[in-house]
Amino acid sequence: MGNLRTVFMGTPDFAVPCLDILVKEGYPVAAVVTQPDRPKGRGQKLAYSPVKEAALAYNLPVLQPASIKDDACYEQLAALQPDIIVVVAFGQILPKKILELPSFGCINVHASLLPKYRGSAPIHWAIINGETSTGITTMYMDIGMDTGDMILTAETPILASDTTGTLHDRLKELGATVLSDTLREIAAEKAPRLPQNEAQATYARMLCRDTERIDWRQPATAIHNLVRGLNPWPVAYCKYQNKSLKIWQTKVYDETVPCSEPGRIAKLTKDGLVVETGKGTIEILEVQPESKRRMKASDCVCGYCLTVGNLFE
Repeated sequence: MGNLRTVFMGTPDFAVPCLDILVKEGYPVAAVVTQPDRPKGRGQKLAYSPVKEAALAYNLPVLQPASIKDDACYEQLAALQPDIIVVVAFGQILPKKILELPSFGCINVHASLLPKYRGSAPIHWAIINGETSTGITTMYMDIGMDTGDMILTAETPILASDTTGTLHDRLKELGATVLSDTLREIAAEKAPRLPQNEAQATYARMLCRDTERIDWRQPATAIHNLVRGLNPWPVAYCKYQNKSLKIWQTKVYDETVPCSEPGRIAKLTKDGLVVETGKGTIEILEVQPESKRRMKASDCVCGYCLTVGNLFE
């Protein structure tokens, strides 16, 4: 059973298994800090974060500061007298005075093998960039962006079939396991403290609309990695007849065939359509036309009169 008085900070689904492990292993969780409720869905009703829902299910106190930098928030945290603060995908940068508040420090569970893929979208970019492995790193937090000394790491392969969704689900469970081991080492005062190699650091920048748009001049393999790296959110897209077409699933059809016009439909198949790229061809298997549901690409071909020679913008 854990004996470190803990404050937990997290917001999305990725953070929930880490909160679960704290409760399961008996760590006294003094409070859970999460982002304010946000409007969601067509009705724009205020929705709880996944972490808030989990915290309420455990009857844990919940704090939702608009800004973690507010003096009132610091005073609330100081009054809790935490031994350690655990941060998992919280969504706000902690100020120096909070980082220095707990006697055992603030630790973070990050979804990459640091110092690679520091930043806000490490799972997406690992797949987009065609990596074959990634993992979890726990670290002591400092004022930099994921620059603190590392504690423990665990690696997992990125499968050819992985999307950001499947890899996310695997990593969130791995994160809880590594957190459990980390807290055990910290409580025993045996935790390593390994400085990161700045020369090897890379950044997983925030995703933007430009990132999501398919550039057909890229190789088929790069486009395929982009599609699976943006599935299930925010989803890669292209333009056809001035309307957006989301691309949910693809496969590399031929990596080496010469192509004369990237974006041109080269062939129709029973499963969808084959498109020329900057290098090789790619088969589109699942799409979502603007304001429509997701569908098999073969259904889209029939419904939208796509044929050989049509050009995606």
